[in-house]
Amino acid sequence: MEWRCRGLGWAGGVPGLRWRGGRVSALRYGQELSFRAVGVRRCPGARGNPCPVEAVVPGRATGGRCPECARLDRARSVAADTVADDPQPYRVYLAWFGPGMTKVGITAEARGEARLLEQGAVTFSWLGRGPLMAARRTEEVLRQALGVPDRVAYERKRAVRHVLPPAGERAGEVGELHRRAGGVGGWTETLEPLGFAARDHAGAFHLDGLPPLAGTVAELVDGGVVTGRLLAAAGPDLHLLAPDGRCLALDTRVMGGWVLEAAGAGEGFSVPVTAAAPVVGSAQEGLF
Repeated sequence: MEWRCRGLGWAGGVPGLRWRGGRVSALRYGQELSFRAVGVRRCPGARGNPCPVEAVVPGRATGGRCPECARLDRARSVAADTVADDPQPYRVYLAWFGPGMTKVGITAEARGEARLLEQGAVTFSWLGRGPLMAARRTEEVLRQALGVPDRVAYERKRAVRHVLPPAGERAGEVGELHRRAGGVGGWTETLEPLGFAARDHAGAFHLDGLPPLAGTVAELVDGGVVTGRLLAAAGPDLHLLAPDGRCLALDTRVMGGWVLEAAGAGEGFSVPVTAAAPVVGSAQEGLF
């Protein structure tokens, strides 16, 4: 049986590696992971459809799709702002990733907290609920009024997970922005405001006590081995304690499209790793 990876998912609030064909391997904190990439990385397709040519894609691409499948994936995407007629209710939220790194976003109400887990939001609160276009307009109004972005770079997210302030401080920062958002005029006329209630995912991500981040896996390569004990997972990232004692982050988006097989006992970590940059400042840096 060929195990071609499709990245990390958060079904039921639990991290799990997804595979072509719909299989999911649930992950447990503390378990040992050891696998080897085999062959070449191929486009996994889009929206449940396989790539018709199984195109080879670059090892470092976090999107992991060929241009044609990437276009199909974004053809009806709320995130890409290509959907305007979705009748289901949406929610606007504030998501906190680290000091000075809070974003405003929207998600379908039916998805619950899944979108926040997928993004690696450590703390969040709902702001309002209502139709899609009203939620989209509110997102833009609040982004401008509060001076917060609608995206935060993953490099910044994963670095600050290792130096988080206490839960009370995290909730306090989100609560202050929630209070300020309530004073911004106009949006409460089209959306139902929701009261502040901080939700914290540090436990679900297993972030307490993470050692300093030493580096991030840059890409998988044919024959390259990843091995280590799973310390934490957040968004698409796995944080591993390598055999040499380094704490390394593996962005599972670079795993998508690879065939993976179990590595032998005692095999060392042998994929390219980019050294972690120092965590500096707490302003809205590293945004795109």
